[in-house]
Amino acid sequence: IDTSFNDNEIPSQVHLYAACCQYYMQMYKEAEEAVGIYDKKTKELLERKIKAQTTSDQLTIKRRALQQSDKAAPMGGFMTDDEVRARIEKEIRAEEVTKRAPENSLRNRLLFHIAHKRDNQDELMVRHQELTDMNEDQLSLAAIHYMRSHFQEATDIYKRLLLENRDDLALNVYVAMCYYKLDYYDVSLEILAVYLQAHPDSAVAVNLKACNHFRLYNGKAAEAELKLLSDQGRALHTNHLIRHNRIVFANGEGALQVLPALSDFIPEARLNLVIYYLRNDAVQEAYELIKDLEPSTPQEYILKGVVNATVGQALGSRDHVKMAQQFFQLVGSSASECDTIPGRQCMASCFFLLKQFEDVNIYLNSVKAYMYNDDDFNWNYGISLAQTGNYKAAEEAFLLVQNETYKNDYCYISWLARCHIMNGQPKLAWELYLKMDTSNESFNLLQLIANDCYRMGFFLISAKAFDVLERLDPDPEFWEGKRGACVGVFQQVIAGKAPKDDLRDVLTLVRSTSNPQVEYMVRIISKWASSNGVKL
Repeated sequence: IDTSFNDNEIPSQVHLYAACCQYYMQMYKEAEEAVGIYDKKTKELLERKIKAQTTSDQLTIKRRALQQSDKAAPMGGFMTDDEVRARIEKEIRAEEVTKRAPENSLRNRLLFHIAHKRDNQDELMVRHQELTDMNEDQLSLAAIHYMRSHFQEATDIYKRLLLENRDDLALNVYVAMCYYKLDYYDVSLEILAVYLQAHPDSAVAVNLKACNHFRLYNGKAAEAELKLLSDQGRALHTNHLIRHNRIVFANGEGALQVLPALSDFIPEARLNLVIYYLRNDAVQEAYELIKDLEPSTPQEYILKGVVNATVGQALGSRDHVKMAQQFFQLVGSSASECDTIPGRQCMASCFFLLKQFEDVNIYLNSVKAYMYNDDDFNWNYGISLAQTGNYKAAEEAFLLVQNETYKNDYCYISWLARCHIMNGQPKLAWELYLKMDTSNESFNLLQLIANDCYRMGFFLISAKAFDVLERLDPDPEFWEGKRGACVGVFQQVIAGKAPKDDLRDVLTLVRSTSNPQVEYMVRIISKWASSNGVKL
């Protein structure tokens, strides 16, 4: 607004247009104030117009005109000044309503969107009720549904408008965006193709196509779509949305150089920066970035849940874990998300944190077909299955994990070792130990192998594990474990359930310990071997 003008010289609608500009600049409070100024100026203008047309001379002229019409004249045949003034004011107001109808519709739509951005639910409902069936109002309503993650409702409106306005090709993009959000990527591509056929160089449409390819295939397929734009001479680095998405397609490469600057005007940039921090074990940075965010979309609730769960598990904080469980439950139990893949994963995560693993398995099994190559899914599903004793399925899930970092994590190795043992393959568990460097984690794995093998009757592997434990730590319990395991092997050999050659290994293990009981055990085993023709 040019401040060199006198305030009364500025048309009132300029303030409304200024409010629109401020809205797009994310200055929502200022936009609302500008609408208030528009209302005030419009009212003042109307009052001045009424005053100008209700002077004594104007009243006399109007009275004569009205009295010439029999229909207008009252029973007495004479109209008072107040009656004439009321008639003039009514006509002026009616004329203004008709004249400003487009402005009033724009004003209502603008306040509708401002109410959404400022989370004013009461005002939002008031503005919603004033919307009409005109295309602009319905497009505005669909946009609000989309921004509030009510994608099915938005889809229904856009599809209806598309049926009524076949030539409005842009509606195909809106419908395609909704189907993308609903995880119908093939359908989204099919509808988007109609628009791309007419506008193959549209950055918005090509970007959406790339996003669909990213979901259906991988980042390279998505980048290949964007390359078509650069081949046409389009400068991709000048488009903030494409710059953001290319970071996602590249699995976070270059995130710290691009995403911080985009966080203020692309909401997903902040969320993806949080994801980048989580993937790179910068948990505290992720928490600091998201702790003050008031979630309003399922993605924001999910990410806050993941961050709080990670922090809670790292710090042993029950408060963070409880908060994460609540975030997951909110999403998973919501009507809009309960039957989606993320919604079911949220319920699984909620029950996982509550240690209700039977329920976890129900939810994860329902989406297993869609998550076959997802390492995070297979990790969590494997643990949950193992917790409920389904070690065969758990082993299968663990072996699907491809990420080397995950496969070298002690949690993964220990659970896989337990599954091997419970599934009758103790030697595979022993091989997992042999691949590890000496550390506290390898010591813990030895204890797991020793005790689990003992319980499952794999006494020779148990004895070997206890033998190494005894060498590392001369704790009497380790000798007792080794002694019991060696006796278990001896019993299995006698019963014909283990090869007699195992006794050689048993004697070697027993003799490595300095204990008065060793001589007695060696004598008994040797005597039996001699009596049964076993050469030791």
